Amino acid sequence: MSVELITVLMFVALLALMATGLPIAFCLSTVGIGFAFFLWGESAVSIFNRSLFGQAFNFPLIAIPLFVFMAHMLRHSGIGENLYEMMHRWFGPLRGGLAMGTIGACAIIAAMSGLSATGTLSMGIVAIPAMLKRNYSKQIAIGSVAAGGALGALIPPSVPMIVYSFLTGVSVGRMFMGGIIPGLLLTFFYIAFIGIISYLNPRLAPALPGDERATWRQKLSSLKLVILPIFLIAAVLGSIFAGITTPTEAAAVGALGSIICAAINRRMNLENLKSACYDTLKITAMLMWIMGAAIFFSAIYTGLGAPDLIRDTLTNLNISPWLIVIGMQISLIILGMFLDPNGIMVITVPIYVPIIVGLGFDPLWFGILFIINVEIAYLTPPFGWNIFYLKGVSPSGVSVTDIYKSVIPFVAIQIIALIILMIFPQLSLAIPKLVIG
Repeated sequence: MSVELITVLMFVALLALMATGLPIAFCLSTVGIGFAFFLWGESAVSIFNRSLFGQAFNFPLIAIPLFVFMAHMLRHSGIGENLYEMMHRWFGPLRGGLAMGTIGACAIIAAMSGLSATGTLSMGIVAIPAMLKRNYSKQIAIGSVAAGGALGALIPPSVPMIVYSFLTGVSVGRMFMGGIIPGLLLTFFYIAFIGIISYLNPRLAPALPGDERATWRQKLSSLKLVILPIFLIAAVLGSIFAGITTPTEAAAVGALGSIICAAINRRMNLENLKSACYDTLKITAMLMWIMGAAIFFSAIYTGLGAPDLIRDTLTNLNISPWLIVIGMQISLIILGMFLDPNGIMVITVPIYVPIIVGLGFDPLWFGILFIINVEIAYLTPPFGWNIFYLKGVSPSGVSVTDIYKSVIPFVAIQIIALIILMIFPQLSLAIPKLVIG
């Protein structure tokens, strides 16, 4: 049986299983085990055990549960509420100021947590009711939280970046550095968009009335609320960029720092600690199963020689390499509508990255583009995770249709940012080259 036919059969079987609603980890492992047994006999199935349990001894992957724990501990620490209070005082007098401040708060939370869920849930609980109470449109109130929360995928320390690095061999530290400028750029785009439409139509996001505006003394006093976030960001990212710690060691620093932050805010109790540990266990177990199954599937797929065949075929085609890159971006956006981001990564990264390298592109640059697609996947209906998060924490008057409508302009902004980063690769590569070379 030819490599081409086996490749087609593997992916048809994978898509068929995914269509049944079976979790992606079981889809990958079932197809992998079935084809391994069919091609090489029962001895080849032992690759699955090595793929799964080999991750337990992979030092960089230890960063994932540590960063996940940090994110969930921060969600219980009250830092989100403090950040929103500070942003409320400073930006409230502006048209759209509460939404712009929400984006800023989400960006800071992203720089502490590395997960989309942390900012989305924290600001969803605090910011959406506050904005709706002050006559903000549902689209602005919900969209700002959904988009701001998704920054957790792009702004380091990003857990999706760790997964991408694990699958490709690209340095985690370089990925973190590469995400700084794109993360700030996208944050600026969100804030600028809110500011422009609020200026053109003040009814969408009115400024706070005079009696609710903070005095300068209150504004200056609120700055103390960012001391803990700055401390934690400096401890985690500063130690990585200064070369003091590896990303895994920095994750341990962050986990300890999140406990300290919760204790200082008097939120450190047994219930919050148990909740953070339990949520960490669930997410880490899910990721480990997905990655173990993906490595096994990829090993079978690679053993056939299919990646080399696809890479050679595409690189020998008489078409522009940029058309291939653009086609990949379009495919990732479409997949993001129907699959969770982790599933997209483990299925496509082993296929796409060798092609990108064969075409002469930088895998770090492509990794940042990939992470932006992951961020888009958090927002695109019907399967965007942030849509589910917001439905769970939004007030009763907010429908799923309201959430769908709210994310559309922000998805458009994400796509514009994606195009800009494709045209100007140095936006992703400048800091890694400056710091590491």
